[in-house]
Amino acid sequence: MTNVLLSTAYLGPVQYYTKLYAAPTVYLERHDHYVKQTYRNRCLIAGPAGVQTLTIPVEHATGLKTAACDVRISDHGDWRHLHWTALVSAYESSPYFEYFADDFHDLYRRRFAFLVDFNDALQELVCHLLGLRPHIVRTDRYADPLPPATLDLRDAIRPKRPAGADPAFRPAPYWQVFAARHGFLPNLSIADLLFNMGLEARLVLRASVVDDGAPAETPAAANKP
Repeated sequence: MTNVLLSTAYLGPVQYYTKLYAAPTVYLERHDHYVKQTYRNRCLIAGPAGVQTLTIPVEHATGLKTAACDVRISDHGDWRHLHWTALVSAYESSPYFEYFADDFHDLYRRRFAFLVDFNDALQELVCHLLGLRPHIVRTDRYADPLPPATLDLRDAIRPKRPAGADPAFRPAPYWQVFAARHGFLPNLSIADLLFNMGLEARLVLRASVVDDGAPAETPAAANKP
């Protein structure tokens, strides 16, 4: 896989984390214009009623273009408590939630001022728990021109853009809490994969990378108890 340039993401989807798993270098753009209705401030989880969207409220000047690094988190609506409650409701019966819950809850108790800092803290936690060591370079200005040999995915990984449009990504199925009710729901937040599969999430990430030159690893069966 080539180097990639990604936007910031709130507990990004499996597709996003396949890039952190496989890319030699991941450039994280901190100076692009903040765009609404993207993974920058929202993630998708599998709740009892199906796919559920968790959105972090942010403060930015209406009608003005704001750099992602300058977007502040709003305290409106007690969202930290609501998001944590939603994660507990969705995953407390998953096989690995209890092993990781305290680490995540600690971050939801902290009051980060800026969205990128909260996203970075969650990303660092996920990579630590999964033993991923991506080579990450955070931009100090808007990346134009692109770094050499780098694929621009800043706006390619989005909630309303089919993951199938990414030729390097093929979502591998894995066990999910509510699969009997809703079937397998692909490309949800990395939290869904981590809480359901634990360290075997690495195998799912590998199996979701389309790379004909690399040997495939097989994730655990989708009907794992």
